[in-house]
Amino acid sequence: MTVIEVQRLEKRYGDRAAVRDVSFTVERGEIFGIIGRNGAGKTTTVEVVEGLRRADGGTVRVLGRDPADPAVRQRLGVQLQESQLPDRLRVGEAMALFASFYERPADTGELLERVGLAGHVRQQYKKLSGGQKQRLSIALSLVGSPEVAVLDELTTGLDPQARRDTWQLISAVRDRGVTVLLVTHFMDEAERLCDRIAVIDAGRTVAIDTPSGLIRQVCGGVTVTFRPSAPIEAEDLAAVPGVAAVRAADHLWTVTGTGNLAHEVSAALAARGVVPLSLNIVQADLETAFIALTGDRADRRES
Repeated sequence: MTVIEVQRLEKRYGDRAAVRDVSFTVERGEIFGIIGRNGAGKTTTVEVVEGLRRADGGTVRVLGRDPADPAVRQRLGVQLQESQLPDRLRVGEAMALFASFYERPADTGELLERVGLAGHVRQQYKKLSGGQKQRLSIALSLVGSPEVAVLDELTTGLDPQARRDTWQLISAVRDRGVTVLLVTHFMDEAERLCDRIAVIDAGRTVAIDTPSGLIRQVCGGVTVTFRPSAPIEAEDLAAVPGVAAVRAADHLWTVTGTGNLAHEVSAALAARGVVPLSLNIVQADLETAFIALTGDRADRRES
């Protein structure tokens, strides 16, 4: 069942188009990721999904309804990229306040335990560290027992152990039946958590697939680079099992493909009496695929 549907979304701020043509669907029970460079339109897109902004074009439906429908807000949990609470509000008070907004709130004590804040119930917000504030934001997004949770930059400010603990928490939340829409700029996080990912670039959807599918689409899986000890021809390598592409520059050869590529390439070279010098093997990852899909456009601002 589709729980979020975004079709040809457009959003403008004056003369600037923050989102030009974004489309994707999120199915019940999955963790769906959105990745993109700063300024790509990620945050604007999810703010429309959350009902915080109105679309200027296209259609958006959450649980079959307009995101601004009050009935949706009872079933949707939101963790914003940036949020702020009153300095003197205590952690327990914040949880109780947010729980009062919902008909079926979760157990606040259990939630605080799961995010590692059980010992900070009486601590004032201003005295929390940046990471603790982030964990409280996550707990507040889940306090309404939502069917759908939208998490924007989930683990920003968390230390490595806290990040892993948060990943386990989100996986457990999904296992309980909650659908998760996750916006992140951490490629390892997206690759670890997401069932499918939409890549957004310059306000448009440029690819949607599983993490491994995106990698296979543009990277071929494995990259082998080397300098041959004797001259070779591209045709000598193009016919090797698993090879998808071969290129050479300044005597450095790069072969991309799948399977046990390094062994196959080395065997093919050995059969011709050639030794691969400075051999380097790189297993393609989501970051490699992301760069290939979006190019070098680091000079944008987040929209």
